[in-house]
Amino acid sequence: MATLNIVLVCPQIPQNTGNVARTCAATGAKLHLVGPMGFVLDDKKLKRAGLDYWHLLDITYYESWEAFCERNTGPFFYFTTKGRNTYCQVQYPDNSYLVFGREDRGLPEELLAQHPKECVRLPMRAEARSLNLSNTVAIGVYEVLRQWDFPTLQWKGDLTKYHWPEDQ
Repeated sequence: MATLNIVLVCPQIPQNTGNVARTCAATGAKLHLVGPMGFVLDDKKLKRAGLDYWHLLDITYYESWEAFCERNTGPFFYFTTKGRNTYCQVQYPDNSYLVFGREDRGLPEELLAQHPKECVRLPMRAEARSLNLSNTVAIGVYEVLRQWDFPTLQWKGDLTKYHWPEDQ
C-alpha cells in the first residue's frame, strides 16, 4: 500500500491536532508532529477530538523541524495560503509528505521561498484569511487518496436498521 504522511509543524490548538489525528486514523495516513507544540500531548481536548481512534494511529513526534528533516526525505508538499499552485494540480507520489504550519502563522516564508514548486494552496476568496487547519488537512488527504483510488479504504457503507437495495 502507498504511504501518505501528514506533518503538523508547531501546532497550537489541541482540538485541531486531535481532529487531524482522527483523519489520519480513519485513512491510514501517518501523522508526524513537529515541536514545539502549543499544548502537552496528554491534553484532554486533544484526546477528546481524536475520540477512540488513537490505537489506529501511526504517529511520530519530533522536537524540531531540523530533527524531522534528519529522519525524512520527502517528497514534501507545503500547504500554504501563499502557494502559487492549487493542491489538485499536483500529482502526489507514494510516500508523499503533506506539510502544514501552525494555525496562527502557517509555515515560515523562508521555507516556502526555498520550495516554490512544492507550495500548494486551496482556492478561496481573497477576503478570507485561511481555512481551519484540520479542514485543510482533510481536503489534502482526500485529494491524495482520490488520486491513488482510495487504497484499502472501505467504499460502501451499510445501514444499521435497514438494508440498501441489492442493485445499489
